[in-house]
Amino acid sequence: GQTPPACDESTGSDTRWRLQYDIYQHFLPENDLSERSLFSSFQAVADVRGLMASGRRVATLKSTDKTMMVFNSIPGQGVIYSVIVRDPVLNTSASYVPVHTYACSFTSTLDACQTLGRISTKIFFTITGLAGLLVCFFGHRFFKSELFCMGFSFVSFFFFVLITRTTQLDYDIRLTVSAVVGVMGGVLLVMSWWRFGSVMACVVVIGLMLGFLVASIVLFTPLGDLDVFRNSDVVFWVTFCCIMLVVPLVFVRWPREGNITTCGIVGAYAVVLAVNAYIYTSLSYITLNILKRFLNNSFSAMFTDVPFQTIDYIMIAVWAVLGVCGIVLQLYRERSRPFFPPSPYLMWQQERERRKTNVLDPSHHVPSLSSRLLEQVRQFTRRREPAGEHTPLLL
Repeated sequence: GQTPPACDESTGSDTRWRLQYDIYQHFLPENDLSERSLFSSFQAVADVRGLMASGRRVATLKSTDKTMMVFNSIPGQGVIYSVIVRDPVLNTSASYVPVHTYACSFTSTLDACQTLGRISTKIFFTITGLAGLLVCFFGHRFFKSELFCMGFSFVSFFFFVLITRTTQLDYDIRLTVSAVVGVMGGVLLVMSWWRFGSVMACVVVIGLMLGFLVASIVLFTPLGDLDVFRNSDVVFWVTFCCIMLVVPLVFVRWPREGNITTCGIVGAYAVVLAVNAYIYTSLSYITLNILKRFLNNSFSAMFTDVPFQTIDYIMIAVWAVLGVCGIVLQLYRERSRPFFPPSPYLMWQQERERRKTNVLDPSHHVPSLSSRLLEQVRQFTRRREPAGEHTPLLL
């Protein structure tokens, strides 16, 4: 008949507060949605020893910590989560029942696990991959095409973020509008170079593209999961911007080499994104994690671990080979050529001034366009003289 003692009256070493909880994560094979793969993975992590051998410890929580964690979901990628509870006093441990998720539906008629990826996304990134392949090997030679591709990528990315944050439009509409605005951005960058001939201004924009990719790679590593970046968006974005802005500073000293390097690295990564539209690879999350952090205010609290398996190492090799080959080929081919092609508008102005001052140039004596047009009009309105010989009448 006595009242039972209240729970958690004490937090000493002889209570449950001494327990520690290890959070483990185990990725299933990529692009494998079979039941056999799922159950074999469950068997591998069913006990403490198997979970420690096959899984990856993400974090350790004490009883005083908040017992909630958030992870970044990868649609179509199976992952198993489990917890090992440890008693440091008795030196014992036990594992919880593991759980799994594919972050997608097996029964949905649209965007099911077997049919992930919209047609619009595949078309967009297929074109992006083809353009990236051309930029990787011929970007510096065809400078206007490179400027268009870089301007398109830069503007379309940030415009997609803008309309996603401010509107509720359908995904396909947002992607289409972003592509249209990206085309306008690419044309604007080309026209600015054509009109003003400022190579450095264009190279700075190109350098920002490489800086964005380098910053994304740095924060894609385990460095991005540090508590200082997960707990503070300010620290994350300041670090990201600092890394992003350092790269264009290098371009000021070596503009041609920097431009060719950007063509090789960014162009090769565009090929990786095109492959990801058809076969999943974790390398796409280098930039996708940054995009998600732009779009979701609560994304900073998530752990952004991704699996690295055979396909990922193959794509890293493809990225490296394409990038190195593109850079070496362009450096070799452009070694004896001018650093950058001249602006067509400035060349036209110089040619016009030369014609005005050089009287020996035959084009100097060619009438102006307005004079020629006026002469054509006069010929149409001039009264024609009758043909034949006319003699005065003899009286």
